[in-house]
Amino acid sequence: MVVLNARLSAVYALLLAAIAHGQSSSELSSAVASSAAASTTAVSSGVTSVPFTTSAVASSAPSSSESVSSSAASSGVVSSVSASFSTVVSATSAASQSASSAVSSSVAASESASASASASVSASTIGSGPPIETTHFTIPISSYAFTSFPVPSASPIPGVFPATSPQSPPPPGSSLIPDFGPAWKRAHARAKKLISGWSLEQKVATTTGVGWMGGRCVGNIPAVADFPGLCLEDSPLGVRDTDFVTAFPTGITAAATWQRSLIRARGLAMGREFKGKGVHVALGPMMNMGRIAQGGRNWEGFGADPFLSGEAAYETILGLQEGGVQACAKHYINNEQEHFRTQETSEVDDRTEHEIYFHPFLRSVQAGVASVMCSYNLINGTYACENDRTLNQLLKGEAGFQGYVMSDWGAHHSTLAAVAGMDMSMPGDITFQSHTSWWGANLTAFVQNGTIDERRVDDMAERILAAWYLLDQDNNYPEVSFNAFFMNDPATNEHVNVQDDHYKVVREIGAAGTVLLKNVDNALPLNKPRSIALIGNDAGPSSRGPNGYSDRGGDDGVLAMGWGSGTTQFPYLITPLEAIQARARQDSSGSQVSWFLNNWDLNGAAATALDQDVAIVFVNADSGEDYITVDGNEGDRKNLTLWQNADALIEAVAGANRNTVVVAHSVGPAIIEPWIENPNVTAVLWAGLPGQEAGNSIVDVLYGDVNPSGRLPYTIAKRPEDYSAQLVTGGSGSEILRIDYTEGLNIDYRHFDANNIDPRFEFGFGLSYTTFSYSGLHVRRLTHADRTSAAQEEAWAAGKASSALDGGVAALWLHRPAFEVTFNVKNTGARDGTEIAQLYLHFPPSANEPPSVLRGFADVSVPKGGQTKATITLSRYDLSVWDAEAQGWRKPEGEFTFSVGTSSRDFRLKGTIPL
Repeated sequence: MVVLNARLSAVYALLLAAIAHGQSSSELSSAVASSAAASTTAVSSGVTSVPFTTSAVASSAPSSSESVSSSAASSGVVSSVSASFSTVVSATSAASQSASSAVSSSVAASESASASASASVSASTIGSGPPIETTHFTIPISSYAFTSFPVPSASPIPGVFPATSPQSPPPPGSSLIPDFGPAWKRAHARAKKLISGWSLEQKVATTTGVGWMGGRCVGNIPAVADFPGLCLEDSPLGVRDTDFVTAFPTGITAAATWQRSLIRARGLAMGREFKGKGVHVALGPMMNMGRIAQGGRNWEGFGADPFLSGEAAYETILGLQEGGVQACAKHYINNEQEHFRTQETSEVDDRTEHEIYFHPFLRSVQAGVASVMCSYNLINGTYACENDRTLNQLLKGEAGFQGYVMSDWGAHHSTLAAVAGMDMSMPGDITFQSHTSWWGANLTAFVQNGTIDERRVDDMAERILAAWYLLDQDNNYPEVSFNAFFMNDPATNEHVNVQDDHYKVVREIGAAGTVLLKNVDNALPLNKPRSIALIGNDAGPSSRGPNGYSDRGGDDGVLAMGWGSGTTQFPYLITPLEAIQARARQDSSGSQVSWFLNNWDLNGAAATALDQDVAIVFVNADSGEDYITVDGNEGDRKNLTLWQNADALIEAVAGANRNTVVVAHSVGPAIIEPWIENPNVTAVLWAGLPGQEAGNSIVDVLYGDVNPSGRLPYTIAKRPEDYSAQLVTGGSGSEILRIDYTEGLNIDYRHFDANNIDPRFEFGFGLSYTTFSYSGLHVRRLTHADRTSAAQEEAWAAGKASSALDGGVAALWLHRPAFEVTFNVKNTGARDGTEIAQLYLHFPPSANEPPSVLRGFADVSVPKGGQTKATITLSRYDLSVWDAEAQGWRKPEGEFTFSVGTSSRDFRLKGTIPL
């Protein structure tokens, strides 16, 4: 493997020097403009005729309180070439042509590029519209040499850090930290041997997709020699665009279980289905952070806390890859809203990036993830798929990632993306079915004329093939058996049934991910009610059937997943209406079930609910990806209300029935203030998006077959403006929206805590049909027989920043358990139940951290009247903050305390870390 060895262009060096000396934006603009012409004559002679007009700057824009660190300034050229501001390279250039002829004159660089390069490096606001970024950064044409990425070389430690493979991960919740290093080493050796006899064109072909609809999967790498190619297919909740597959619960519902074993089981079942269909790369899990409550794709991910999201990503990837398919961690990074997702720059300071948004991807690397997908957006003015800082420095350098980086579909912006760390172009064409490519013949030409080192192409191909070997996909792997673009074509669809008994884990997760928010006078569980009224469109089936809307782009009937590419086909969909009728027939005394599925006829709904023992109102809130608009919602939600007249419907039913239960299937938080305190609303279940067994899952909870243990993976606020960040809208044409992450570390509950804002329901909240008490807190420092990292541990204890180089951010000594917290959980109620115990760390004031930070959780099953001991461990990483100046993880000075409890605000035990 190789990594960029920086050869700073004249413009790049000038800008770095100017930033270091504190020059103003106008001075920088003038300096860039005056040197632009000179930069074109400074490049290698092999490309001097290429009409590129570009600019380059430091790869990560520092916050106002930070300086450019020495490591950031010395490691790699930064990147981003926008289609509107840069040269578009012809895909039809012959490999033997020079770079000048390889650049298509018909799509040459826009004249605005030079204006862009000389514009002020700042945001401007046009009128009262959104903030617009006037400059983004591009890779200058030059000659780029490479040297190898050092491979992390920690030795396995039996009983602590055992060498293993993705096919044999440690069990969920294990204290063992799997060492996939030896497996990666073997895979890379095999990949290196395979490509050693390949031509440049063959290696390039391995990195370049065949183009949109050029194969049977949503993404396809062609066969090369003895390598059969790759099938890449959505989605994070099941195999998309085919039949006889399972529609699993969404990521947000899996996260709401807070149970590692269930999250792992979901990943394993999905992995087996992907493999069974012949898919090599499953395009998931998704782990963006839910920074914006209205974010359209939040439901694909794991909530609004980096620790919870990281643990869910870790377990999902271990499960997927144990099942035999390559996992793909996405969308890397800061892709937090759908609106203008290809034309927005997320302005994020280095500390926030490391502590919040990078963490789930770091955990993915530790899980041995095979691939990472770079996102559509820009980060600090540079496109994510051309961002040297995030791809080379953070992912491959600091985390020691040994797999490959693919572009999101259409997120590839130039041939030189290769030098910034991108390894695979998806789907391969510049625009869908354009028959042009940034790579292919153009990448070959850029190697032949000396712009890109062939060793970099070797690295790209080796990484892709190593992942294939890592998952043993060279050994009797199933052939692709479906056609994602023509599902009913008899010639290309074999209709292989891969469902097995996975409906069981779907049903279990759907119930375990349901959160009981309110339960007055034990309104739930239901106890053989004589009459039940089911109210609301969400209780029943869609008028079009479960797959009637393309990519689930419609809200009609029970909501079991959002819309977009993160979906799959339902094999069937159990509605609450169907499941409750089936359950009612089982009650020996008999139950009468009536229903009214019209949300807009309030009089009819109230009349149906009148005089019934219980009225259950089913409501929902939907969202998805921006290529589909539903009821005026372009992916992101327009607001945080429940959909389809839900608030008025609930109030009408509650006005007619004093025992009204609300069930909400929702993509995320919603404002429920209009009715939550209504005394006639006796219970509320927040049921997420539970997949194909939706009706059975909710019946299990309603009737008490499952004692609810779900916990909120986000905060439900009283007002939309109480959240720390809002959706940025507006923008037109080629404008780039600027999204400032001014909240820094204070997202979701951290913001509520830091600003003393009372939520309606806090992060981590959830009730049970039983009660629990906590006692017997004990914390101790762990000692280890091995002394392999004594020097690093002593330096950390002294407050020195750790080295982030050569995979240092993922180092064993930083992540192995260092402290152990134990306590007792007693079930003081009348039912068996599962408690989700949560540990929140309180950093010393010197750290400038939020008041409480989640650092551990455990699901504890306790029989009624019983008591169970729970254990949560903390690592040195858990007790560290990112030092942006020193570029390392550091222990802040002062006393560390912590709290253990049932949510981010309900603490039952408190202790101090014995440093």
